[in-house]
Amino acid sequence: MFRRLAIALGALLLVPVSAGAQEEPPPSKCVAIANALPSATYANLSPGQAVSPILAQTFVEGDVTITYAGHSTYVIETPGGVRIATDFSGVYGHEPLPRVVTMNKAHRTHFTDHPDPAIEYVLRGWSPDGGPARHAVVVDDVYIRNVATDIRHWGGGLEPDGNSIFVFEVAGLCIGHLGHLHTRLSDSQFGQIGRLDILMVPIDGGITQSLASMSEIATRLYSSMILPMHRHATPLGEFTSRMGEGFQVEFRSSRSLTVSLRTLPSRPTIVVLEGV
Repeated sequence: MFRRLAIALGALLLVPVSAGAQEEPPPSKCVAIANALPSATYANLSPGQAVSPILAQTFVEGDVTITYAGHSTYVIETPGGVRIATDFSGVYGHEPLPRVVTMNKAHRTHFTDHPDPAIEYVLRGWSPDGGPARHAVVVDDVYIRNVATDIRHWGGGLEPDGNSIFVFEVAGLCIGHLGHLHTRLSDSQFGQIGRLDILMVPIDGGITQSLASMSEIATRLYSSMILPMHRHATPLGEFTSRMGEGFQVEFRSSRSLTVSLRTLPSRPTIVVLEGV
């Protein structure tokens, strides 16, 4: 049902827009579809919230390639040729140079103060001026937006809106990267995220959050494909067992996979790429 509705919405009028071309952020297909499924517990949109289902970006059908580069960096390559590196520190995912990078500032392994000036879009998950970062960027066939989250300091205190979850909407897919997530998500944050077909989740077991907490978040989002990251020494079985029998586990011998809306697993699947 989810995929049929997604394909139907993807067939609606497509409106190409450019980053910064409007005051209001482009409408999110991922939130629109979640809003159309009010019984889906992973969404919990606010009562009365109305979101247009029209796509924000120029739609290009085809496969999305996802490569595990290292640590929390996945490289996403869109059918239109846009290359994106998540939680970019300059160590992983820099060759070939991405056109877009996202960052979080929890640790130096998740950001860099000196990104290559040839990178066209540098999206920080925090605002240097204070308050939440706000990103709603359309780059060819991908729409990139963020959901601000709090960050925990080494002393234990929280900095409001210090990091972000990034969502990439491309080729009919909704891809979410939880980043260095330190706190449980509120109903409002789940609503802002919307439906996620693919979820990138840290499973370090405590540097971000406990495995119990992360598995609760991943279970509630209930994505078709879950890609672990930021594992460190955590045995993979500790995470997969907490996800329960409703999630299949698949180990790949490659660092990369290709996926489209039509080739998503029929059963929610934790996919472990080489190197994780």
